[in-house]
Amino acid sequence: MVIQHVKHWFVARANATRWKPIVEWSHQQQAQFHQVKDGSGFVIERRRSPGALRIDWGPSTRAYIQGQELRMRCEFKLNPDLQMMVLDRQLMEKLEVEVFDAYTDTLRTRVDTDTPEEMRWLVMFPKLAHMSSKLVRSHYGVLGVNRDLASAWLEGRLSEGLAQASQDLIPPGRPFVMLCLRGNLYLRTTMPAPDLAQIQAFVRLLELAGQEAQRVNLKVGDGSPWPTTASIAWQNSNPESAPPQGK
Repeated sequence: MVIQHVKHWFVARANATRWKPIVEWSHQQQAQFHQVKDGSGFVIERRRSPGALRIDWGPSTRAYIQGQELRMRCEFKLNPDLQMMVLDRQLMEKLEVEVFDAYTDTLRTRVDTDTPEEMRWLVMFPKLAHMSSKLVRSHYGVLGVNRDLASAWLEGRLSEGLAQASQDLIPPGRPFVMLCLRGNLYLRTTMPAPDLAQIQAFVRLLELAGQEAQRVNLKVGDGSPWPTTASIAWQNSNPESAPPQGK
């Protein structure tokens, strides 16, 4: 036990030196920085406009991301039924095959309830086929509970931000998922080692997506009818509606 404590102490000391620029940036952001107990990652928490932000870096909690990952959550207090997602196109195609296999497995009649939202949504929600930017269309997949709302979220500043990110921050094949869910914005991507410049860039992208989601949220709040999550899920609950393999 003593040896383990000493080991953790040395790891924490080494991390404090290695992560010093990130710690200093956190303080500049009026955020709190915490190392996890075993030294395998850290958490940054910031509570100010545009919304409470949490940044996690550590071991991946998704099977489609190997090694270490970066996770972010920003609380925008959006309509909880506003559910949309943008993800790397290569990752989307890979997950679609896995969902297809789950639906066609003779021993399984539905996707397990512990399957991540980003996989279930590939079956539940319609995909956005028309995007004004060819670069965004070739690099990302976009879907949501309502195709019109997903399109409104994407077009404009978010499309420009995603197009720019595809040039360096999110190269083809880098696992990347961004969701509007439960009133918040979530981001998840692979990051073998914490990189301050990339963390800052992903924060800007997440906040941009949140601001555009707030704009769409006004459309949801104007009283106009639109499909609910429950109705979309019911319509797509039949395994026959699963996407064709490789599409």
